Amino acid sequence: MLTLTKKKSLTEYFEQEILSETRNEYIDGEIIPMTGGTPTHNRIIGNFFVALHQAIQDKPYGIFVTDQRLWIPDRNIATYPDVMVIAEPFEYQEGRKDTLLNPILIAEILSPSTASYDRTGKFASYRTIPSFQEYLLISQDRKYVEHFYKEGDRWIFAAYENNETISMKSFEVAIATSTLYNRINFESE
Repeated sequence: MLTLTKKKSLTEYFEQEILSETRNEYIDGEIIPMTGGTPTHNRIIGNFFVALHQAIQDKPYGIFVTDQRLWIPDRNIATYPDVMVIAEPFEYQEGRKDTLLNPILIAEILSPSTASYDRTGKFASYRTIPSFQEYLLISQDRKYVEHFYKEGDRWIFAAYENNETISMKSFEVAIATSTLYNRINFESE
Protein backbone atom coordinates (compact mmCIF):
# COMPACT_ATOMS: atom_id res chain seq x y z
CA MET A 1 0.00 0.00 0.00
CA LEU A 2 1.34 3.41 -0.98
CA THR A 3 1.57 5.86 1.90
CA LEU A 4 1.63 9.53 1.05
CA THR A 5 3.49 11.80 3.42
CA LYS A 6 2.70 15.46 3.67
CA LYS A 7 5.42 17.63 2.27
CA LYS A 8 6.91 20.08 4.73
CA SER A 9 7.23 23.76 4.00
CA LEU A 10 10.64 25.36 4.10
CA THR A 11 9.54 27.24 7.24
CA GLU A 12 8.63 23.93 8.93
CA TYR A 13 12.00 22.51 7.92
CA PHE A 14 13.93 25.44 9.44
CA GLU A 15 11.88 25.23 12.65
CA GLN A 16 12.66 21.52 12.93
CA GLU A 17 16.31 21.90 11.91
CA ILE A 18 17.04 24.54 14.55
CA LEU A 19 15.88 22.14 17.29
CA SER A 20 17.34 18.98 15.76
CA GLU A 21 20.38 17.26 17.23
CA THR A 22 21.19 15.84 13.79
CA ARG A 23 21.47 17.41 10.36
CA ASN A 24 18.73 16.93 7.81
CA GLU A 25 18.53 17.78 4.14
CA TYR A 26 15.46 19.40 2.68
CA ILE A 27 14.62 18.24 -0.83
CA ASP A 28 11.53 19.85 -2.28
CA GLY A 29 9.35 19.31 0.79
CA GLU A 30 10.91 16.12 2.11
CA ILE A 31 13.15 16.11 5.18
CA ILE A 32 15.87 13.50 4.90
CA PRO A 33 18.19 12.63 7.83
CA MET A 34 21.87 12.75 6.95
CA THR A 35 24.07 9.83 7.89
CA GLY A 36 27.12 10.24 10.09
CA GLY A 37 30.63 10.04 8.72
CA THR A 38 33.39 7.53 9.36
CA PRO A 39 36.74 8.47 10.92
CA THR A 40 38.28 8.26 7.41
CA HIS A 41 35.55 10.56 6.04
CA ASN A 42 36.23 13.10 8.78
CA ARG A 43 40.01 12.88 8.48
CA ILE A 44 39.85 13.56 4.72
CA ILE A 45 37.62 16.59 5.36
CA GLY A 46 40.11 17.83 7.97
CA ASN A 47 43.10 17.29 5.69
CA PHE A 48 41.36 19.14 2.85
CA PHE A 49 40.29 22.00 5.13
CA VAL A 50 43.82 22.49 6.50
CA ALA A 51 45.37 22.46 3.01
CA LEU A 52 42.79 24.94 1.69
CA HIS A 53 43.11 27.17 4.75
CA GLN A 54 46.89 27.36 4.41
CA ALA A 55 46.61 28.15 0.71
CA ILE A 56 43.92 30.85 0.83
CA GLN A 57 44.03 32.25 4.36
CA ASP A 58 44.90 35.75 3.14
CA LYS A 59 42.51 35.70 0.19
CA PRO A 60 38.82 36.75 0.10
CA TYR A 61 37.32 33.28 0.54
CA GLY A 62 35.62 31.34 3.30
CA ILE A 63 35.96 27.59 3.78
CA PHE A 64 33.06 25.72 5.35
CA VAL A 65 32.74 22.08 6.37
CA THR A 66 29.83 19.71 7.09
CA ASP A 67 27.65 21.92 9.33
CA GLN A 68 27.19 24.85 6.96
CA ARG A 69 23.89 24.76 5.14
CA LEU A 70 23.63 25.58 1.43
CA TRP A 71 20.37 26.62 -0.24
CA ILE A 72 19.83 25.65 -3.89
CA PRO A 73 16.83 27.77 -4.90
CA ASP A 74 16.26 26.34 -8.38
CA ARG A 75 15.83 22.85 -6.90
CA ASN A 76 14.25 23.81 -3.56
CA ILE A 77 17.03 22.00 -1.67
CA ALA A 78 18.82 22.76 1.59
CA THR A 79 21.88 20.57 2.06
CA TYR A 80 25.19 20.34 3.91
CA PRO A 81 28.14 19.77 1.57
CA ASP A 82 31.24 18.21 3.11
CA VAL A 83 33.40 21.18 2.07
CA MET A 84 32.52 24.48 0.39
CA VAL A 85 34.66 27.43 -0.64
CA ILE A 86 32.74 30.66 -0.99
CA ALA A 87 34.04 33.95 -2.36
CA GLU A 88 33.42 37.00 -0.22
CA PRO A 89 31.06 38.67 0.23
CA PHE A 90 28.91 35.74 1.32
CA GLU A 91 25.38 35.63 -0.02
CA TYR A 92 22.67 34.38 2.32
CA GLN A 93 19.23 32.96 1.73
CA GLU A 94 16.70 35.74 2.19
CA GLY A 95 15.85 36.24 5.87
CA ARG A 96 18.58 33.85 7.12
CA LYS A 97 22.13 34.20 8.39
CA ASP A 98 22.83 30.45 8.58
CA THR A 99 22.23 29.39 4.97
CA LEU A 100 24.60 30.34 2.16
CA LEU A 101 23.97 30.63 -1.58
CA ASN A 102 27.21 31.27 -3.47
CA PRO A 103 29.81 28.47 -3.37
CA ILE A 104 32.51 28.39 -6.03
CA LEU A 105 33.86 24.97 -5.02
CA ILE A 106 32.11 22.03 -3.38
CA ALA A 107 33.72 18.75 -2.33
CA GLU A 108 31.94 15.60 -1.24
CA ILE A 109 33.66 12.65 0.41
CA LEU A 110 32.12 9.59 -1.20
CA SER A 111 30.48 6.93 0.93
CA PRO A 112 28.81 3.76 -0.35
CA SER A 113 25.35 5.04 0.58
CA THR A 114 25.67 8.45 -1.14
CA ALA A 115 28.21 8.05 -3.97
CA SER A 116 25.65 7.55 -6.73
CA TYR A 117 23.54 10.54 -5.62
CA ASP A 118 26.65 12.73 -5.18
CA ARG A 119 27.68 11.97 -8.79
CA THR A 120 24.26 12.43 -10.36
CA GLY A 121 21.33 14.18 -8.68
CA LYS A 122 23.35 16.24 -6.24
CA PHE A 123 25.84 17.34 -8.91
CA ALA A 124 22.97 18.27 -11.23
CA SER A 125 21.44 20.37 -8.44
CA TYR A 126 24.74 22.07 -7.63
CA ARG A 127 25.17 23.00 -11.31
CA THR A 128 22.07 25.23 -11.07
CA ILE A 129 23.99 27.57 -8.72
CA PRO A 130 25.38 30.46 -10.82
CA SER A 131 28.58 30.89 -8.76
CA PHE A 132 29.44 27.17 -8.72
CA GLN A 133 32.63 26.44 -10.72
CA GLU A 134 34.29 23.32 -9.33
CA TYR A 135 33.33 19.95 -7.83
CA LEU A 136 35.52 17.34 -6.17
CA LEU A 137 34.38 13.80 -5.38
CA ILE A 138 36.91 12.30 -3.00
CA SER A 139 36.97 8.54 -2.46
CA GLN A 140 37.40 7.30 1.08
CA ASP A 141 38.32 3.72 0.21
CA ARG A 142 41.33 4.43 -2.05
CA LYS A 143 43.41 7.35 -3.33
CA TYR A 144 41.11 8.61 -6.03
CA VAL A 145 39.59 12.05 -6.71
CA GLU A 146 37.13 13.00 -9.45
CA HIS A 147 37.49 16.67 -10.39
CA PHE A 148 34.90 18.57 -12.40
CA TYR A 149 35.47 22.19 -13.33
CA LYS A 150 33.61 24.65 -15.48
CA GLU A 151 35.12 26.20 -18.61
CA GLY A 152 32.62 28.55 -20.19
CA ASP A 153 29.37 26.59 -20.34
CA ARG A 154 31.04 23.15 -20.31
CA TRP A 155 32.09 20.93 -17.43
CA ILE A 156 35.50 19.27 -17.80
CA PHE A 157 36.48 16.07 -15.97
CA ALA A 158 39.84 14.98 -14.58
CA ALA A 159 40.72 12.05 -12.32
CA TYR A 160 43.61 11.84 -9.88
CA GLU A 161 45.08 8.72 -8.34
CA ASN A 162 47.98 7.88 -6.08
CA ASN A 163 50.33 10.86 -5.63
CA GLU A 164 49.13 13.42 -8.15
CA THR A 165 48.44 17.12 -7.68
CA ILE A 166 44.96 18.59 -8.08
CA SER A 167 45.02 22.11 -9.53
CA MET A 168 41.92 24.05 -8.56
CA LYS A 169 40.62 26.15 -11.42
CA SER A 170 38.28 28.58 -9.59
CA PHE A 171 41.16 29.94 -7.50
CA GLU A 172 44.88 29.29 -7.73
CA VAL A 173 45.50 26.40 -5.37
CA ALA A 174 47.17 23.05 -5.93
CA ILE A 175 46.77 20.20 -3.43
CA ALA A 176 48.49 16.83 -3.61
CA THR A 177 46.37 13.73 -3.21
CA SER A 178 48.94 12.61 -0.63
CA THR A 179 47.88 15.65 1.45
CA LEU A 180 44.19 14.69 1.24
CA TYR A 181 45.00 11.12 2.25
CA ASN A 182 47.59 11.95 4.91
CA ARG A 183 47.46 9.35 7.72
CA ILE A 184 44.70 7.34 6.03
CA ASN A 185 45.24 3.59 6.34
CA PHE A 186 42.88 1.96 3.86
CA GLU A 187 43.60 -1.56 5.14
CA SER A 188 42.40 -0.77 8.68
CA GLU A 189 39.21 0.88 7.48
